[in-house]
Amino acid sequence: MTNLETLPAPRHPDPSDAPALRWGILAPGVIANDFVEAVRMHTRQKVVAVGSRTLDRAVAFAARHGFERAYGSYEQLVTDPEVDIVYVASPHSEHTAHALLAIAAGKHVLIEKPMAVTAADARIIAEAARAAGVFAMEAMWTRYLPQTDIARQLLADGMLGEVKIVTADFGGAAPFDPASRLYDPALAGGALLDLGVYVVSWASFALGAPESVVATGELAPTGVDAQVALLLTSPGGGQALLSTSLLAGTPSLATISGTAGRIEMDAPFWGPSGIRFHGPGGTVAHWIDPYGRPYRQGMSYEAAALARYITDGLTDSPLHPLDEAITTLETIDEARRQVGYWSAPGGAQ
Repeated sequence: MTNLETLPAPRHPDPSDAPALRWGILAPGVIANDFVEAVRMHTRQKVVAVGSRTLDRAVAFAARHGFERAYGSYEQLVTDPEVDIVYVASPHSEHTAHALLAIAAGKHVLIEKPMAVTAADARIIAEAARAAGVFAMEAMWTRYLPQTDIARQLLADGMLGEVKIVTADFGGAAPFDPASRLYDPALAGGALLDLGVYVVSWASFALGAPESVVATGELAPTGVDAQVALLLTSPGGGQALLSTSLLAGTPSLATISGTAGRIEMDAPFWGPSGIRFHGPGGTVAHWIDPYGRPYRQGMSYEAAALARYITDGLTDSPLHPLDEAITTLETIDEARRQVGYWSAPGGAQ
């Protein structure tokens, strides 16, 4: 059982312990750049190749990160025999096609969140990976952070009692640009798929898939969801109060409250930070991340976890399985429907 004076230590916190895989980067954008920097700083993973729509971009990315193989097409990348796993870092709208391309080439895949634009597309990816016998995982890197493992242990030990209320917010003020990936419906823009996937996944972590979804929000002029508030209710009666926004910055806090105790995640809950546990009789224990891997450097944890899983012969993540990524998208599908995204002119269909 957990000691109320001190919180349990996170298990396997050091990503440098994981065996090395050879990675290929599909689409060398901002998130790919941060991912490569994180794994190079904190793991033994080897980034060996990059593929882009244009050779110049691939060459520049490879030179920046100190490896040689750069391809001017995604097809060349996924067929490189020296690549074990492909990191799909293209815009949301392209995740399904690019994941299927890598899977068809027999490659394992780590797909940036959200795994796909819709739950139906995510099912297609999962079915293809299972049929091919390759490992596929959504890059919900928050699941692999040290403080998340502490929360996982507190929940498993029953220290919160029956979970009743879950909260999470993630918002940032993004200037309106109809051509940007955040606001362009052709690129699957909107707050829910970009930032909201974190808060919905947090609710899933604490409560499982919801029985009901109530959503309200505001659409941008392009028809994508600019801000959404959600109320999710679990089959057991627990509720999640969630918000996401492209219009305003929010604290990025998350909590889980039960009949016996409460967890409060330090900001930002989606990256390496800390966790505070409030127990019976006013007891409080606080753990602050000591590892020096802030913000997106925390992506090193998911890469290390994935390398361990593949080495152990797994084809799915035990901490964030494909079926859960699919149910998270089912929730987002329904929320987008309720706020009017799918019926908006130019919106996704």
